[in-house]
Amino acid sequence: MAKKGKEKNTQNKAKHAKLMNRKKNKLRKEKELRAERLKAIIKKASDAANNENSTD
Repeated sequence: MAKKGKEKNTQNKAKHAKLMNRKKNKLRKEKELRAERLKAIIKKASDAANNENSTD
């Protein structure tokens, strides 16, 4: 016989999925931000090296 009443754990599963998606999105954004910062640092360093070489 099938159980009567509301389904078990559907609200908990939905809440867990929502929180996990939020966590994954946060980590993804932080990773992208880190990559952008690294690119900016590398570009700045290469520009400084180019300027140093051109003045010699």
